[in-house]
Amino acid sequence: MAKRTFSTLETFLIFILVLMTAVTVALLSLLFITSGTTENHKDSSFPSTQSSPATQSSTASQGSTITSGSTTTQAPPVISTPEPPLFQNFSGYHIGVGRADCTGQVADINLMGYGKTGQNARGILTRLYSRAFIMAEPDGSNRVVFVSIDIGMVSQRLRLEVLNRLQSKYGSLYRRDNIILSGTHTHSGPAGFFQYTMFVIASEGFSNRTFEYMVTGIVKSIETAHKNMKPGKIFINKGIVEGAQINRSPSSYLQNPESERARYSSNTDKEMVVLKMEDLNGAELGLLSWFAIHPVSMNNSNHLVNSDNMGYASYLFEQEKNKGYLPGQGPYVAAFASSNLGDVSPNILGPHCVNTGESCDNANSSCPIGGSSMCIAMGPGEDMLNSTQIIGRIIYQRAKELYASASQEVTGPLAAAHQWVNMTDVTVQLNSTHTAKTCKPALGYSFAAGTIDGFGNFNFTQGTTVGDPFWDSLRDQILGKPSAEIKECHKPKPILLHTGELTKPHPWHPDIVDVQIITIGSLAITAIPGELTTMSGRRLREAVQTEFATNGMQNMTIVISGLCNVYTHYITTFEEYQAQRYEAASTIYGPHTLSAYIQLFRGLVKAIATDTVANLSRGPEPPFFKQLIAPLIPNVVDRAPTGKTFGDVLQPAKPTYRVGEVVEVTFVGANPKNSAENRTHQTFLTVEKYEAASATWQIVHNDASWETRFYWHKGLLGHSNATIQWYIPDTAQPGIYRIRYFGHNQKKDFLKPVVILPFESTSSTFEVV
Repeated sequence: MAKRTFSTLETFLIFILVLMTAVTVALLSLLFITSGTTENHKDSSFPSTQSSPATQSSTASQGSTITSGSTTTQAPPVISTPEPPLFQNFSGYHIGVGRADCTGQVADINLMGYGKTGQNARGILTRLYSRAFIMAEPDGSNRVVFVSIDIGMVSQRLRLEVLNRLQSKYGSLYRRDNIILSGTHTHSGPAGFFQYTMFVIASEGFSNRTFEYMVTGIVKSIETAHKNMKPGKIFINKGIVEGAQINRSPSSYLQNPESERARYSSNTDKEMVVLKMEDLNGAELGLLSWFAIHPVSMNNSNHLVNSDNMGYASYLFEQEKNKGYLPGQGPYVAAFASSNLGDVSPNILGPHCVNTGESCDNANSSCPIGGSSMCIAMGPGEDMLNSTQIIGRIIYQRAKELYASASQEVTGPLAAAHQWVNMTDVTVQLNSTHTAKTCKPALGYSFAAGTIDGFGNFNFTQGTTVGDPFWDSLRDQILGKPSAEIKECHKPKPILLHTGELTKPHPWHPDIVDVQIITIGSLAITAIPGELTTMSGRRLREAVQTEFATNGMQNMTIVISGLCNVYTHYITTFEEYQAQRYEAASTIYGPHTLSAYIQLFRGLVKAIATDTVANLSRGPEPPFFKQLIAPLIPNVVDRAPTGKTFGDVLQPAKPTYRVGEVVEVTFVGANPKNSAENRTHQTFLTVEKYEAASATWQIVHNDASWETRFYWHKGLLGHSNATIQWYIPDTAQPGIYRIRYFGHNQKKDFLKPVVILPFESTSSTFEVV
């Protein structure tokens, strides 16, 4: 192997990396005690949920090094909640839909998905929502819940705390087996809601502020759905979506057997599944759909919190059905949930070298000049915002067509099966004579390369199957050497990070994961704790369908639901694993991960089909860590410039605007993360129109509207500005308008605790002509 040489810039960056890593590891070793910091969730029988400790206080200091949580080991007391009346003499299901805000911080927090240092939130484009759907049998004996959440993925900590709070309120009604929590996988939502060290580091700390906000929102969406339950019907439809996606690792896909590939017309799954929900009078309640696409139309240069392309599809559908309501309001709920999106990109123009324009759709996603950092896939629009809307509208439009023509009613009993599994120690029966094992978690070299949707740091490239002595030596000195066992288990993956053998301050990756299926009549929803590639999803779907048929349940429709319950990165096929592109390098339990999941899900299917769910082993319960690394960005008391107060207008609106122009107003600001704690205001902005007839101001847009932008500009020593933009749409009516800003500032008086105070401000009026 030729000796590696490094440029001056690379040498400097390597030095900085080594220095930062060494300091971080030293601090972690000094400041965290790992003994006695985990807690298992005990319950006595399958139907009841685990009893996790209460969530950490939302008022815990965010500036301290350690965020402490509750130490109780007992379940909170169950509060009796009145049940909605159930009408039994009808054909269909009791259906409840609910939506709630789960945005969290929109400033001073890393965005979750790209893992790019410095990609911190600096404002908001759209709010994030949790959308819940409850289905119960006519007599109320069985029910299932599916929740689609506008976040990168569901963390294990998030799920455990949600289940704990639901148990506190509803007892055993909502449990680990009958609730699926699924992330849409937007890469533009806040991070900081994880408990495993790998994700905490990527998040630049654990934000109890954001965690609490998300938990509250998810629980509220379920509570709303619970209160709104009414007799109704569900109709299903399926159809092909064209022009919205490409396979971002086509060379890996080609590793799969030709005979298998020949059965499919595309290297991505183009089918969308749509559920239409209505009450017995035909009044529309909601839409729930699944489609395989990465919400990465917004690239890694974005700093505004938003729900990306799938969120835009929800926005369009809900705005159409909730006439007269502001975004995020109204009774109708439309969720576009994730599926087997692992190798699927919305950037349909494909990867090109940004410096030369030539295609870089090769096995290494690398350019002749500049390497992998120059190889970037672009969307169909003129910029990322435009691309997001184009892709989102394609998805929305197809869903609208399928929804309108949905006529096949879903009928039959409801069922659910769930197990916790130690994914590091699954024996897989490959055939009648051979077995294999899953591995302790590890990430390969190509993980650090990133993808054509967002490249990584340094000079890593996809498709790397041989380690590098420099990086191996650096890893060994800082983190210790990976064992021979883990290296052998993961072959041909060259291990960059042996996360399954790293335990300080807490395990770096989960060992215990959820496998879960819920069935609604002839529809089966498989809850996948990660990102399946296209062919992985096809294999699992086919195996589940075959297992149902073998056990007497014919013609089942199988939905792959991704990013559910706990996050474990990617799941490739065995053949794709050999190529070691990004997805394979991120398949953390080794080359037989997919085979293990197929085996586990077949076990769940058999239990449902043979009515033996009660006999399923619960499996080992996951931990709930009490102490986590606090956010690395410190709290700073907000300050207004001398002679100014929070909300004062620094740049006023012009007197007159035309449709198509942009109104921009800048105010004296305060850190928006304060608003994730003190929730006096539910929006950062409103655009209001004066109604002369009633002499009132009517809100026409808020910060959940795609026509508005809220930018936060961080200054020094607690000073900041807030800029609000309104892109005046063609539908805007002529008249007098104003913009209002709502914020919270952190105040600290001498010898007094910090308080968070609300404020609001109003721009001068302006006319739209």
